[in-house]
Amino acid sequence: MRAIAWTDPVAVASAFAEETHACVLLSGDGGWSYVLRRPDAMADVGRDLRALLGGGEMSPEGPPFQGGVVGLAGYELSAQLEPTAPQVRGAWPDLTLLRYPALLAFHADRRRAVAVGRGRDRAAAGAAADGALSWLDEAGAKPRAGILAEDVALSVPDERHAAAVAETVARIAAGEIFQANLARPWRGRLAPDVRPFDVFARLARQSAAGYAAFLNLPGRALVSNSPERFLSVRPGPDGLWAETHPIKGTRPRGVDAVSDAALAAELEASEKDRAENLMIVDLMRNDLARVSVPGSVQVPELFGLESYANVHHLVSRVRSRLQPGRDAWDAFLAAFPPGSVTGAPKLQAMRVIADYEAPRGPYCGSLFWAGVDGALDASVLIRTLALVENAAGWAFEARAGGGIVADSDPAAEVAETTAKIGAILRALMDAP
Repeated sequence: MRAIAWTDPVAVASAFAEETHACVLLSGDGGWSYVLRRPDAMADVGRDLRALLGGGEMSPEGPPFQGGVVGLAGYELSAQLEPTAPQVRGAWPDLTLLRYPALLAFHADRRRAVAVGRGRDRAAAGAAADGALSWLDEAGAKPRAGILAEDVALSVPDERHAAAVAETVARIAAGEIFQANLARPWRGRLAPDVRPFDVFARLARQSAAGYAAFLNLPGRALVSNSPERFLSVRPGPDGLWAETHPIKGTRPRGVDAVSDAALAAELEASEKDRAENLMIVDLMRNDLARVSVPGSVQVPELFGLESYANVHHLVSRVRSRLQPGRDAWDAFLAAFPPGSVTGAPKLQAMRVIADYEAPRGPYCGSLFWAGVDGALDASVLIRTLALVENAAGWAFEARAGGGIVADSDPAAEVAETTAKIGAILRALMDAP
């Protein structure tokens, strides 16, 4: 590991963002961010994750992620994990695993940065770290000015989404489910000469969220501004501990401080939103219990308020100690797809979602890193653009949704999706 002067990780990555497999994992809350390129191994099946990781030493002064695998799990991976889940396939791969032998890590609050390398011995690891240092010598691109997208259109109009919500409420009343998360898409294409990284860089400047990320794949790209942790796993003195942060319950931000505070207080007092959140907390408790030591599942925080650029959210925390012999990948697969973007009971909610939505692809899947020490950190891919390159340039889709429960109001649910997509639409359509 080599110490380096702190600099903006987005600026560093801009120099090679068009490379296949260039990746940025950006902490919008002042923690560690990572810039990665040139993986040395790839796989597309889950059992290869452990083989890809191998092992190695960890520096106690280093970042949580000191090399290993970055993975993209599409929502439809669920069809491989559970035969009774909707058996649908989209255009995106269900799972992509990339092993990176080197990375640059940046801590914004501490103004600290390091280059990390891994290899078969100390000399090889040092050489990999030195190679990552050389990335800093490449000239980054200037931030793109002007409007980034054209032909942006809402693909499911308000009345159609409202009708889907009303039908789902009726299905809840009939006893089919308790909750389902329904989303609708916005589609368009980037303006000529605009690249996906330009969208990521603008979101990072305007409203970076805690799990902002960029990943360039062959003919595809992912830009995420997600605020939601799906799952983290960290080693402790008594084993591996897993934690999830389900988000459920939303209000838009106010136009001034007074209205903003009133909307936040309204959310915190809302019985409907608290019930919606509690259903997902219970679902995640059950998911983690499948791989955890009996009695270790805890809820350290319930209905916490978190505020973002466009919305307030209720966020809870669920924590558990994994059973001996179980690892982070076991926990990930036991809880995937995230309960906050499916509903309860999970499998039946997924069947309801499949009745109204086309295959989701990356949306509501997860982008994650898995380290050589057994740690893992995974996001829920909401506030995310899935981009595909074609003859006309870069086409994209971004979805926004919400949890539908027994007393959901269709008009309010329509408004909630519009509030949630706001930061992405502003980044695409408003010239700074």
